[in-house]
Amino acid sequence: MYIYVLLYMQFIQGTNRTQSVLFPETLDQIVEQDNEVRIIDLFVESIQLADFKFVIKTTKEGRPAYHPKDLLKLYVYGYLNHIRSSRQLEKECKRNIEVMWLMNELVPDHNTISNFRRDNERAIRKVFRYTVSIAKHFDLIGGTLVAGDSTKLRAQNSKKNNFTPKKIEKHIAYIDNKLDEYNKALSEADGDNKAAIEKHIATHTERKNGYLAMSEYLEESGDVQVSTSDPESRQMITRNNITEVAYNIQTVVDAKYCIPIDYKVTNENDSKAMGGMLRRSKVILQSTDFTALYDKGYHTGSEIRTGIEMGINLMVAIPDVASNAPDENYNVANFIYNETDDQYICPQGNILSTNGNWYRKDRGNSLSL
Repeated sequence: MYIYVLLYMQFIQGTNRTQSVLFPETLDQIVEQDNEVRIIDLFVESIQLADFKFVIKTTKEGRPAYHPKDLLKLYVYGYLNHIRSSRQLEKECKRNIEVMWLMNELVPDHNTISNFRRDNERAIRKVFRYTVSIAKHFDLIGGTLVAGDSTKLRAQNSKKNNFTPKKIEKHIAYIDNKLDEYNKALSEADGDNKAAIEKHIATHTERKNGYLAMSEYLEESGDVQVSTSDPESRQMITRNNITEVAYNIQTVVDAKYCIPIDYKVTNENDSKAMGGMLRRSKVILQSTDFTALYDKGYHTGSEIRTGIEMGINLMVAIPDVASNAPDENYNVANFIYNETDDQYICPQGNILSTNGNWYRKDRGNSLSL
């Protein structure tokens, strides 16, 4: 026992939990002067909520509401510390010294936090834009070079709860076959069996009506997909041709200090996203005198034209062109385009000429020029 105590004493010792403290520290003394929560507190207190159109709820009866500034401080803290869950933010209010200081020991429940985020989505977005303007004021935004990209965030909706017209047709066809079987069995059944079969028929009929309603919605809206659990999510390719029901988050980052200046949650792929993000960047930077970098997923003619018409210098990666030439030396990528003469030159240095016909991919009938 003596040897164990000697060995234990070689390590740094903590304080006795039952020890009384003569001069207890305040929360303000515990939180360091350069802690980020002090910046959050100063920033939120400096803004006028009316300018951002926050929903301010007041009541003279019952329990008073939480002030929107307090909830905004909690939301910003969660954003900076990768805490998205309302329930998790509620827990942090009870156990996190930084959050206790920031919230003055207020503990809003998760429903209050979630409702604040839901009711003030646009206002919170405006606050984000305002932080960009502050960064510009302190010369933290260069405004000469930006880069755009996206990330896929998996939705709560599973693949089985995501429907396309073709998938709906398959479900309806399956139900119709089952209904035919049940109706045939019903004509031959009696007593208890008849009641059970009628119950199955009612269940399948209800499911069919649900699929017909989804089909009608897709036809009227022009959408190609519908998700039942997370309505705005869509099935899209995430990586290596693997698909997930997800959201696609478009972001733009300024190159000077790698500060994000814009983001947008979408449910579409990258091919049609660049034009819209360039317009938003133009508004944020209040200029078109900048260069925008995008990868090959954004290489779409109409989107590139949008950027050029706005006067923005674009650098968009060119996607590889699929080619199955018998000799790999003659793949499409090895041909050189002469922009001056509008000609292509083959790997042997010969100029390609046309016979005046257009050919379809299936090598079918040609279209005369």
